[in-house]
Amino acid sequence: MQGVVAAVPTPVDRSYSPVKELFLEHCGWVLQNGCDGINVLGSTGEANSFDVSARRDVMTWAATSFPKEKLMVGTGTPSLKETIALTEHADDLGYPVALVLPPYYYKPATPSGLKSWYLALHDALGSRGIKIYFYNFPQMTGITIPVDVISDLASIAPDRFAGIKDSSGDLDYCRSIVAASPALSVFPSSETALQTAVKDGFAGCISATLNLTGPLAGEVWANRETPPPAACEEIARQRSLLAGPALIASIKYLVGERTGHTEWRRVLPPFLTLSEDAGEALKRNLVQD
Repeated sequence: MQGVVAAVPTPVDRSYSPVKELFLEHCGWVLQNGCDGINVLGSTGEANSFDVSARRDVMTWAATSFPKEKLMVGTGTPSLKETIALTEHADDLGYPVALVLPPYYYKPATPSGLKSWYLALHDALGSRGIKIYFYNFPQMTGITIPVDVISDLASIAPDRFAGIKDSSGDLDYCRSIVAASPALSVFPSSETALQTAVKDGFAGCISATLNLTGPLAGEVWANRETPPPAACEEIARQRSLLAGPALIASIKYLVGERTGHTEWRRVLPPFLTLSEDAGEALKRNLVQD
């Protein structure tokens, strides 16, 4: 897997249950508008606010509707057994990649402890073919997965530990992983990294804002040897407007505007729905004068 991968949101109804039809329509839209793949049930998809049953449902919807090679899915939880069960379900459905957070409740997590946790997942998966991508998001988990842990695991089980999504925003961290483990697929979480992806050895990006910037990012990735400056500048401008604590609510608001389904605006607590005034201001600012 490489290229532009949208971390898709999950629409919910009044009981906070995922809505199948809206979810599938949007996934189809991003795949037709510049994105090479979709990341189902990541942070943008509010995965860790759903129970296991809801996560299994959403995983199944995507896997039975879209080409498997275009899919990856978040299966990480603080519970090893739940993570194993979700990853096995993903493998049963044909997902090629599971994106797995570190066990983020008990801190500090030692390097040896993190290695033992990921190896326990690997051992439980046995001969299953699903690849594991590390998911580094220290702002949420309180854990930065050490580069040495990643490179050691990739050396021990190279057919299992195949990549990483890094949401820290630290491109030097991403570059250090490329240097330590050149075979790993390294995906920063911002499409602004695409303009130097060839030089840095990145496999692409996995990003929430691709739900909106996908067409521009697809253009940059297609021309990654000589990225078009105007597209790179516009991506940076749009990301600067969307980034921040209200990112998920903003993405969902704008997807609702695109589709005409205001049900998209609903987020799961503790997130708050974007106000009408804030949403209208965001729409105005995103339009290029």
